[in-house]
Amino acid sequence: MSPPIRRIGVMTSGGDCPGLNAAIRAITRRAVHGHGFEVLGIEDAVAGLAHRRARPLTPNVLDLNGFDPMLSTGGTILGSINKPIDAVAAQIEEGYDELGLDALIAIGGDGSLAILQEHARSGWNLVGIPKTIDNDVALTDRSIGFDSAVHTVTRACAQLRTTGVSHDRVMVLETMGRGAGHLALSAGIAGGADAILIPEIPWSLDQLVATVESTRQQRGHVFALVVVAEGAAPPAGGTVGNIDRQGRPHYGGVGESVAYALEAVSEGRVESRATVLGHLQRGGEPSPIDTILATEFGTRAVDLVADGRFDTMVALHGTRVEAVPLADVVQGGSASVQPDDELVHTARSVGIYLGEA
Repeated sequence: MSPPIRRIGVMTSGGDCPGLNAAIRAITRRAVHGHGFEVLGIEDAVAGLAHRRARPLTPNVLDLNGFDPMLSTGGTILGSINKPIDAVAAQIEEGYDELGLDALIAIGGDGSLAILQEHARSGWNLVGIPKTIDNDVALTDRSIGFDSAVHTVTRACAQLRTTGVSHDRVMVLETMGRGAGHLALSAGIAGGADAILIPEIPWSLDQLVATVESTRQQRGHVFALVVVAEGAAPPAGGTVGNIDRQGRPHYGGVGESVAYALEAVSEGRVESRATVLGHLQRGGEPSPIDTILATEFGTRAVDLVADGRFDTMVALHGTRVEAVPLADVVQGGSASVQPDDELVHTARSVGIYLGEA
């Protein structure tokens, strides 16, 4: 029989996104009120374990005299890192024991959860919660942060449309997403894009130009809105972006290359401008859907700990929050847009150019 759970830790790992604080709030309230657990907030993800940085969390600490900022504040009060730290694995793994944790709930993306699962082999009791604006964590329909990012990109589409129409310009909006096109696809549909370019589907510059020409004929002036995911193939093939000092690839630049190519191939008939939203997509308060999802995920994760169901991740399947094996999530890698995805069909059905069918 497993020892009783008395103290659990919670951490946020990887890039930040709206909804993380709502998940921390839900975990704390469910753990304390529902199961009588003590909760430690681990600061700066695995760096907090390595350097023993943690603070007690209680509902009273998070609720400021009736004000409840955790529900509507973006980012994470615990801090996060998405880069290697100067610590050996043993320091991180020993931190779990020295902080007296009986279980750890980790809120992270696919990369963070894979790293944490590797550390958990030393004896941690681990439960994962998926979060990422890219929505590319395997085995869950949705991750915390995705809906909020879709709202941000959709608002940007509306603002770019007004200035583009006013000046007869093709507006190219580059989104985040790494190697997955979920964010560009959903926001492009919601924002009324004329074309959406994503990593999973090859596209043609000639066809993109034809789409712009078609919009000119329909509207009587040269305007189109093109939403492009940062991992989409650039017009000349190959890749864009750079490598940082840790040897990690950084996406970015494909939007500018698409805008330049449209002007070049049209011999000046098309005037195009590129906008890169960048980290604006990570910021701001969570949408109501993300707040609800974070609350569902947080409470369910605590219940899994109480039931001794470790090495799992909470996941959304339709309208149900269920547990899936963390090993299967890690093995599944990043979840990309499938060519037969219903949203792909929807986009094409309303006349959006979405690469080669």
